Amino acid sequence: MKTRFYISTPIYYVNAEPHLGHAYTTIVADVMRRFHHLLGEETYFVTGTDEHGDKVLKAAKERGMGPKPYADLISQAFRDLWPRLDCSYDRFIRTTEPDHVRVVQYILQKVYDAGDIYFGRYEGLYCTGCERFYTERELEDGRCPQHETEPELRQEDNYFFRMSRYQQWLKDHIEEHPDFIRPERYRNEALAMLRDPLEDLCISRPRSRLDWGIPLPFDSNYVTYVWFDALINYISALGYPDGEAFRRYWPYAEHLIAKDILKPHGIYWPTMLKAAGIEPYRHLNVHGYWNVETSKMSKSLGNVIRPLDLVEKYGLDAFRYFLLREMVFGLDASFSEVALVQRLNSDLANDLGNLLQRSLTMVRRYLKGVPPRSLPSEDPEDQELREKAEEVLEGYPSAMGGLLFHKALMRIWDLIGLTNRYIDRTEPFRLAKDPAKRRRLEVVLYHLVEVNRLVSLLLWPFMPRTSSEMARQLGVEAPGNRGDLMRLGRWGAVELGGELPTPKPLFPRVDPVQAGIAEIGGQKPPPPTSKESEDKGELDMAAFQRVDLRVAEVLSAQPIKGSDRLLKLRVQMGAEERQVVAGIAQHYAPEDLVGRRVVLVANLKPAKIFGQVSQGMLLAAVHGEDLRLVTIDGEIPSGAKVR
Repeated sequence: MKTRFYISTPIYYVNAEPHLGHAYTTIVADVMRRFHHLLGEETYFVTGTDEHGDKVLKAAKERGMGPKPYADLISQAFRDLWPRLDCSYDRFIRTTEPDHVRVVQYILQKVYDAGDIYFGRYEGLYCTGCERFYTERELEDGRCPQHETEPELRQEDNYFFRMSRYQQWLKDHIEEHPDFIRPERYRNEALAMLRDPLEDLCISRPRSRLDWGIPLPFDSNYVTYVWFDALINYISALGYPDGEAFRRYWPYAEHLIAKDILKPHGIYWPTMLKAAGIEPYRHLNVHGYWNVETSKMSKSLGNVIRPLDLVEKYGLDAFRYFLLREMVFGLDASFSEVALVQRLNSDLANDLGNLLQRSLTMVRRYLKGVPPRSLPSEDPEDQELREKAEEVLEGYPSAMGGLLFHKALMRIWDLIGLTNRYIDRTEPFRLAKDPAKRRRLEVVLYHLVEVNRLVSLLLWPFMPRTSSEMARQLGVEAPGNRGDLMRLGRWGAVELGGELPTPKPLFPRVDPVQAGIAEIGGQKPPPPTSKESEDKGELDMAAFQRVDLRVAEVLSAQPIKGSDRLLKLRVQMGAEERQVVAGIAQHYAPEDLVGRRVVLVANLKPAKIFGQVSQGMLLAAVHGEDLRLVTIDGEIPSGAKVR
């Protein structure tokens, strides 16, 4: 059984301050570390900053600073950010550290002595933003695919690493270890890179042109190419070659990166390790981009989102939850502040927060705040809830270990949704009125409290503060101890007792207008109308009637370029045609939608999604991973009102 877990983020370039993309990667690493900690494994988490190279020197000059003071400034910004996002790393490494410099020079000398580094001349197309050469076929319309700039032609005498010598070994290794690079689409992409002859890697820059780097140990007239320097951080951070941390954790190494640096991590780094006589890492985990207005977020495109701005506005755990729930790991996702608020109000305030507060309010109101002891029950409603909780607990490790964070959260929310419906069906407020049903009331409230306890445990990797606050209100030990999933992750593992504190809301709803963004749905839901309706989560008829539901016929449907999830539909609603953007591409082929009569929320304010205007929203039913549109049976014309 695996007993250790080593996770690393890429070390972030100090040519710019941290943004949403950096935050996502580091939060994912923290979620993975916390999950493996709950499993009882020893964990080690490394992050840091990459501080050499052309881009850093250029950025420092633009600020009128030397490269080292500039690197100190930006590196500290990264170091300061991670604790504020509840990312608990074990080692923060900088490539300007003397220990890292020594390890880079040690490996360079080792590979040079083995005959895998030679001197030669190279001419090629160089992108300063990527700090690497591109072949013609790798460019898009003659431009760098990452920075959308034309590379410059460079010709230089430099040192080269015989990367081509290890091409067949790497190809065989990837094919023999199907999960070496994951998800599979990036494994296939790496194998596609290996179908053509692999060029040797230029690993130096002349000091006459670039002095900001680690000098080659065998030729002081050259500094090390930034990628050959930066990638070595993953072992220098562990004290390679003789450090105890290297011996303990390197066999369990997992790297976490965005897809734009697949080639350095999936091709350069394993061949470098092989040449140095070091076993390759266990997994390379590759995620997609966060897009803003249809473009990858980047400093050069001017669409950078600062994470702390969102944390201060909406709270840390809402921010962490949104990132992990909204992005399917490996695919691109669209960032929208409106979507964040929708998730906060719907998933966190209405579903999770409402469940905890309803449950504990009823314990306080009907049982004087003392939760009941476990009571056996064969009632079908109770059995269904217990079985659902056990199903979620059973599937949680495989979803988390397989990087399916959104699925793990979806399953937890399936349980939350079922539990809210359980309250509606069992009606504790009615049971409390009949002394003869006291035992049934206690059974129901025990089931509610127990589900909340299990949810607080499962949410700890994602939302540690919320998890701890739920545990406090439930009167149980806060999750977070090593092995807690094995110790506490089963129905009835903890016997509750003692008077609980007064419940407090976990996530107050956000008014989109007051938050400075477009109002969502045109209306805010009204407050509950009575104590009973608060327990049941009811709305009055007036609130429901504010939503204008109409029959609409789909005239056409087509994918939206750059998105795996969205389709653009033209729909007919009576005499009016509208465009609707719907996240249903993974469930319906465009041609299967034409002619269907669907239900449209017609009085939503238009919203811009992935650069496309959406004039409404379709109704759909979701069960687990399946999604089905609500459609109309019979000859009801488009435009008819749904009542």
